[in-house]
Amino acid sequence: MEPTFGEVDRFPPYAPFAAPYVAVAVVGVACVQDAPAAVWRLLGMVERDAIFTRRAFRWVDTVIGAAAVATPLAVGVAVHLAVAEIPSPDDGMELIGALGAAVVGVGVAAAFAMLVVVMRGLLRKATQRQSEIAAMV
Repeated sequence: MEPTFGEVDRFPPYAPFAAPYVAVAVVGVACVQDAPAAVWRLLGMVERDAIFTRRAFRWVDTVIGAAAVATPLAVGVAVHLAVAEIPSPDDGMELIGALGAAVVGVGVAAAFAMLVVVMRGLLRKATQRQSEIAAMV
């Protein structure tokens, strides 16, 4: 039994693009779900006053990894939408909107990844200072 994709049923020329875009969407959604789960774990560590430990870096690295996977996915989609000859059922506005959304996704994912990398550096410094203070006391 063949899988059915709503847009492909309405506009058959989309058929070659359905499976790759579904795969990219599934991986992208997994990244988007992974990051808040890791942040939730970090919030639990803050509540237990255990954020300045080595275990926190695992969760921060998970968030960075999710953003690092999502960013090239969004870049790939944006590039594909910009250069590929994708047929359009109407005037092509759907493709322009999808390209705009992909470009915004690239910017958001890249900015988020950079922000979390900066925050990881701050956590590392704070953890070092916490260790130094604990050794002095």
